[in-house]
Amino acid sequence: MPHVLLIEDDASVRDGMELVLRRHGYDVDTAATGEEALALLDAPGGAKIELAVLDLMLPGVDGFEVCRRIRARTTTLPVIMLTARGDDHDIVTGLEAGADDYVVKPVTAPVLEARIRAALRRAEPSAPSGPSRTTDDDLAGLVIDRAGLTVAKHGVTIPLPPTELRLLLELSASPGRVFSREQLLSSVWEHTFLGDSRLVDAAVGRLRAKLEDVPARPRYVQTVRGFGYRFGPL
Repeated sequence: MPHVLLIEDDASVRDGMELVLRRHGYDVDTAATGEEALALLDAPGGAKIELAVLDLMLPGVDGFEVCRRIRARTTTLPVIMLTARGDDHDIVTGLEAGADDYVVKPVTAPVLEARIRAALRRAEPSAPSGPSRTTDDDLAGLVIDRAGLTVAKHGVTIPLPPTELRLLLELSASPGRVFSREQLLSSVWEHTFLGDSRLVDAAVGRLRAKLEDVPARPRYVQTVRGFGYRFGPL
């Protein structure tokens, strides 16, 4: 039974979402504040939590800072953020803080449950088809072990959250191929409805910050203007 941490300050919304999740077979812990959520994650039982659903507008420590602190603790816990307005600034800031996905409130039960299932699947990534190991002198020492699901540069392991790892695996499976944002959204995030390219762009930005010597001049994850992204160099 997947274990979810629901962080929401509105008691009526929190209770309703908890009921929905439990009816779908999830074990649920709840927190009304960011401080309470972080304490739960740091407690001995925190290791059982497999995913966090995080409201951005929290009293005290807001959701943006909670997400940053979660990411400082672990790269592997999927975080789905909740936003009431769908405001571009809030969404981009939340994604840059390390969230894997977002939903706009009010959210229907099928949409939330589908996003949770997809995020949990990303947390246990399977390598796309391709060589078991990708390395090249032109890639400046970057090694992607597709069997072991690890990434290293100049012999130093780079820990990547599940979504960023899945994105890198997808792109690097076909070096030089251009992927549209819609294709990546479908294959990595598993969104089969109208998606949001901000998810892809934010994950690419985080990936570049970790892989590239100069993120503004990427060698590995390159932008093809008007089309999407490719794994390079060609």
